[in-house]
Amino acid sequence: MQGVGFRPAVYRIACQLGLSGFVYNDTKGVTIELQGKGDDINTFLQRLQSKDKPPLAQIASCETVDIPVIEAEDKFTIKQSNSAGTALSQVTADMTTCIDCLTEMADEKDFRYSYPFINCTNCGPRYSIVKTIPYDRPNTTMSVFEMCDKCSAQYTDVTNRRFHAQPVACPSCGPKIWLTNSKGKTIQTETDAVIAKTAQLLLEGKIVAIKGVGGFHLAADALNDEAVKRLRQCKRRDHKPFAMMANSIEKIKKHAIVSNLAEEILKTPQSPIVLLPKKKDSSIALSVADDVNTFGFMLCYAPLHYLLFAQGIEVLVMTSGNVSEEPLICKNDQALEKLGDIADAFLMHDREIYRQVDDSIVHFIDNQPVPLRRARGYVPTPIITKQTCTKDIFATGADLKNTFCFGKQNQLICSEHIGDLEDADVYHHYIESVEHLRKLFEVEPKLVACDLHPGYLSTRYALSIPNVEVMKIQHHWAHVASVMAEHNVTGPVIGLECDGTGYGTDGAIWGCECLVATLDNFERFAHLDYYPLAGSDKASKEAIRPIIGLLKKTYGDNFKLNDFKWLLDRIEQDTEKQQIIVEQIDKKINTIQTSSLGRVFDAIAAMAGMGNYNHFEAQLPMALESIIADDIEQQYDFELIETDSEPLLLDLRKMIEQIISDIQQGADAGVISAKFHNCLAGALLGMAKSARESKNINTVALSGGVFCNRYLTNRLVKLLKENDFAVLFNRAVPSNDGGISLGQMAIAAYSISNK
Repeated sequence: MQGVGFRPAVYRIACQLGLSGFVYNDTKGVTIELQGKGDDINTFLQRLQSKDKPPLAQIASCETVDIPVIEAEDKFTIKQSNSAGTALSQVTADMTTCIDCLTEMADEKDFRYSYPFINCTNCGPRYSIVKTIPYDRPNTTMSVFEMCDKCSAQYTDVTNRRFHAQPVACPSCGPKIWLTNSKGKTIQTETDAVIAKTAQLLLEGKIVAIKGVGGFHLAADALNDEAVKRLRQCKRRDHKPFAMMANSIEKIKKHAIVSNLAEEILKTPQSPIVLLPKKKDSSIALSVADDVNTFGFMLCYAPLHYLLFAQGIEVLVMTSGNVSEEPLICKNDQALEKLGDIADAFLMHDREIYRQVDDSIVHFIDNQPVPLRRARGYVPTPIITKQTCTKDIFATGADLKNTFCFGKQNQLICSEHIGDLEDADVYHHYIESVEHLRKLFEVEPKLVACDLHPGYLSTRYALSIPNVEVMKIQHHWAHVASVMAEHNVTGPVIGLECDGTGYGTDGAIWGCECLVATLDNFERFAHLDYYPLAGSDKASKEAIRPIIGLLKKTYGDNFKLNDFKWLLDRIEQDTEKQQIIVEQIDKKINTIQTSSLGRVFDAIAAMAGMGNYNHFEAQLPMALESIIADDIEQQYDFELIETDSEPLLLDLRKMIEQIISDIQQGADAGVISAKFHNCLAGALLGMAKSARESKNINTVALSGGVFCNRYLTNRLVKLLKENDFAVLFNRAVPSNDGGISLGQMAIAAYSISNK
């Protein structure tokens, strides 16, 4: 409720209805005291929660208490915020520029004409500039800019939409932009000239680092293949698709298929990157997003973006301003140091970014928007739970696609996307981010939840925190629990969890699991039958390793390397390496037993000709998904094997044999991909049906990185619903490891609430 014009809306409604009293922000939200006729107060409550609610306000709860009448009270006032007490109020996420501000920015008569930092209570930066709560100007990075008389008049006018808009500013008193070269030498300082020169450089094929709301972007003309290739080379990002920006839906529709729902999400105040099917006749450079069938598009969300695109730019690559997988850069001097060898010019400004925040990414599952990366526009909006945490809790998350989470009373506050902790800079950023969010919400954790894996950096960090209880939580249980937390259920559910890696309770690496789970416990009901995987971390990169492991599993003692040279040599020409992998498996050297479905995807993708190496996570599975042939209902065979003492086992040996046969017979790779995906959907359905029959549970929860695969997930959801299951999946957090911290938090919170 804070920072969205809530108090002014309260004031206006109260005055219109002749009510007296006051309103103020505090650390629990907003407190309103009203005095007047009962009917008028009822009308006030109705209007506040419907038509007169500010656009960005979200009322989680509204509690009313009767108090004595105050004699001679005849005014309604807005009181100063109260910062004393326990911090529970929500810090609002950064939001895209609203239509009213865009209209003013285009009006030559307005004193904020062409001003790159125009904003109001309905839009603009919030989380990225706030240092502490309550959200008032002195507690933000705008505190260094003293408002001029015009801005101050609007800021103090309760009838104005900029009343207490903390970032309010204008060309006379607010932040400024300038353009420098890669050495830091100033090129332009006058706003119009800066914008014009930046656009000129981009249209000439240059790379420009642009400081935005949550950090720097590296920008290039998305229609210029040479510029995009140079950006890839300099950024050391050879394969991963780039995100793009346009200033209208119409421009995006030239290059991608935009459904009504996709258009709606693109236009939301959160303005995320949305994955959209490619159009075949698009003029976007091939190197923007090769080997996938989607483009990632977002609309302009900062005034600066709109000013740039008004110079005749069609589409820009707008990728995170960093090198490789390092943290997003948000400071001017650091940008020059780190990005000086990449960018030809830097568009800078002097509004400090206190929290760097990446762009969020959304795709669609079962015709519903689902995050792949939750960051700008969505963080730090909490997940509200029915249960109340009796102690403050900290959940450290996973090591890949890390987020962390704090639990305070009934709010589960997830961080923005942090990244992969194996990078030292990302790990240091993680530690700093934990401390920032802890202080922002005044959390003092007594319980810390972490992953069961002893080698995770996030687990080691948990164990390094003094004077706290540490709770280790199995990875896949946390995945399932993240779905339960979102949907406010405690279980039991049938949890279908599919990913690449997760440390199991038996010391094996799990990754295709059917769990019967509550927030209190779980049972491993079924899983993919173990196969050998040689090479430790190399196995997640080199597809030859899971291929040989699966062939050994399928053919057993009959497996001979020479029998498959026709296949393996296309994937790995180093025959000595092939032999070493076989010997590793035979001698159990640096070899694990795994039920990883992610590595099965890697193997089948490579066998189908999609490449032999994951340059980024899930590159091969994404390529395999992108070639699925249309209208294929056939599937490969699988078996579900019952045993006396072990969980139900999913056996894919027949599937492997049939894929080998199809490849030998020259079957189309798209058909192989379709039959493979259909087989997995059928197998997971079979697990769920067996669990329902055995446990009398009808609710299925889907989670794990494999369910970022839209074809597989949509098909499985459809099959489950056709078989009368109630289906839950992640909607507020990603199904990949970006959602792990929420699941850890939910389990830990339930544990202490029910002890």
